[in-house]
Parts: sequence; C-alpha cells; structure tokens
Amino acid sequence: MEIAKTKGPSTVADWIAIGIASAGGAGFMPIAPGTAGAAVGVVVYLAMEGLNVGTYYPHAIILLLVAGIWASWRVEELYGHDSQRIVIDEVVGQMITFVVAAGRVPLPAIDVAVGFGLFRLFDIVKPFPIRRLERLKGGMGVMADDIGAGIYALVLLLIWRAVFRG
Repeated sequence: MEIAKTKGPSTVADWIAIGIASAGGAGFMPIAPGTAGAAVGVVVYLAMEGLNVGTYYPHAIILLLVAGIWASWRVEELYGHDSQRIVIDEVVGQMITFVVAAGRVPLPAIDVAVGFGLFRLFDIVKPFPIRRLERLKGGMGVMADDIGAGIYALVLLLIWRAVFRG
C-alpha cells in the first residue's frame, strides 16, 4: 500500500471522493489510519443508536458501501492502489460487525469493544478467503476484504453474545 500522492485533486468530484474515501479525514491520521476508520464506524453505530434511527442502519451501510466503491476507485487514481488514506472500507466493515444488533438490541460497551477488536483482528490477519478478495480490481477490491472481515467479526460477535449474554 503506497501513501505517496501521485497527483493532486483537480475537480470537485475528486475532493468529494477524498472526503468519502478518507472518512472525513480519518484516513490522514499519521498513525493507524485503518484503526481510525474503524473507530468512525463505531461512532456511526453509536450515533444512529443514540438518535433512535438504528432501523436505518442497514441502509446507511449500503449507502456508504456504494459511495465507498466509487470514492475508492477515484482516489486510487490520486494516491495509488489501496492507499492507507482510503479508510471508508474500514468504516463499512466495522459497521457490518454491528448490523444484527442495530435498531434491535443496544449493545453494551463491552460488546462494542469486542466487536471493534474482532473486526481489527480480521482486517489485519485476513484469514481465508478474505486475503483473496483484495485481488478484485478498483473500488470493489478495496472494499471487499473489509466486508469479509466485518462478516467474520459479526459471526464471532454473535457467538460471543450467545455464550456470554445467553
């Protein structure tokens, strides 16, 4: 993953894509931008739950997924393939981890922390077949491995809740 800028943004669409792909700037964090992106996903979950709009959480995931595919594709032209500045994939992957609970069952802080840790673990380790998803081209390739990590984290979070919450 390269972080060196190859060319500067030249259109309004470039700037919008950078804003989306970097999750409002989280991707420009000098240390652990992926963790910062995942934290944005946690904040989106908590904000939607706090505002009692959790039933629309799956819609937000789909909207950010579609916008993220487009923005990632466009920003790759500026910053290189799967640049560390592109963290919308971490936002969406982290949000997937909480999709079953959103709008139904408020998660206690420990479950949110466990979900965050599980997502980061799977995003970093990339167990089979997640690593293969990175081979996809363009924005979908950027997003796909984090979707997989989010699904793995979701499954383990559900098991965690079944075992420890009954």
